[in-house]
Amino acid sequence: MNRKRPSNSILALAIVAPALILWELIVRATQTPIYILPAPTQILSTLANNAGSYMQASLITLGEALFGLALGLMAGIGIALLLGLWPNLERGMMTLAILIKSTPMIAIAPLLTIWLGFGVLPKIIITGLMTFFPVLVNMLSGLQSANPAMLDTLHSWNANRGEVLRNVRIPCALPYLFAALKVSGPLALIGAVVAEWTGASGGLGRIMWLAYTNLNLPYLFAAVFLLAAAGMGFYGLIVQAEKKVVFWTPS
Repeated sequence: MNRKRPSNSILALAIVAPALILWELIVRATQTPIYILPAPTQILSTLANNAGSYMQASLITLGEALFGLALGLMAGIGIALLLGLWPNLERGMMTLAILIKSTPMIAIAPLLTIWLGFGVLPKIIITGLMTFFPVLVNMLSGLQSANPAMLDTLHSWNANRGEVLRNVRIPCALPYLFAALKVSGPLALIGAVVAEWTGASGGLGRIMWLAYTNLNLPYLFAAVFLLAAAGMGFYGLIVQAEKKVVFWTPS
């Protein structure tokens, strides 16, 4: 007889809830000061009492993360497709991509803030720079993973590069692309917050920075909880999209 398997949400709750309870018990048993480590109940109370402020800040950060992820996604896919059509460009383009990836974003963010102001544009650019490299590497690996027999078949039919790319290489690259998105999605939130630390008029990063400077750890941890929940939401949406788009792979 087949037994119904528990959902992933129930399994996640069964893991997270005991950890939060243990955290609460340790903080209360050791009487840890709130400015060192607040209890989860104190953090949730802070979040509930300031729901409006956190909601507004979350919308700002989520918007920056989504637009930055879209920018990184377009850049990564576009460069990968370019290299798929003209492989001779790979060495030069990948050298430039690695150079950008190796540059600390925390050093670039203040410069973009000085050049472009305290609006959302610097945050979107920083997020795009942080997320495009995993997309580029995975997408390129997927394009290069096409079955040689399928490629030979299309070449025997005199298919051009565009037709080979569209009919063989891109479908092969889709699982790799979603693997990259599972990394880049939560990473986009980190990019937005890091950019907000260098100067912003709103967002969860600004709340975290102000809370840190005032040693207001319940406010800081409340923002961290929201970011963690948003990261899990991003990941879940990407997994569901993968099941719809890459339907031929085993789940």
